[in-house]
Amino acid sequence: MAGASSAAVSGAGTPVAGPSGRDLFAEGLLEFLRPAVQQLDSHVHAVRESQVELREQIDNLATAPLSPFAPELCRINEDQKVALDLDPYVKKLLNARRRVVLVNNILQNAQERLRRLNHSVAKETVRRRAMLESGGYPSGSPSK
Repeated sequence: MAGASSAAVSGAGTPVAGPSGRDLFAEGLLEFLRPAVQQLDSHVHAVRESQVELREQIDNLATAPLSPFAPELCRINEDQKVALDLDPYVKKLLNARRRVVLVNNILQNAQERLRRLNHSVAKETVRRRAMLESGGYPSGSPSK
């Protein structure tokens, strides 16, 4: 394959300023990935909201850290009139709460990285468009 040129040639043989194949590919790739990143971001938001709600519910169940039974679980136990030992379940709930908080932190970090990546992509797109409009690349590397 002959080398890809960064300028198109008109019918008269004069160079015409236009996007290079590399720029077109980069823009196409960005447009292809943008919906997936936005969908992932919306799912991360939904998961974070559900985790906050779950954490609030777990907090309601385990509000007394010094008591072996949380008040809500004690009330349920008394209503059942069955001698159930809820201590293992309270421990499981507290462990689940800890894991939810951990996953929430991981999701927040991932969302922040996605936000920074999206910002970098937008910045690079603006920079490349400005270079295309000004008539080409400066004497440096076209990728930086």
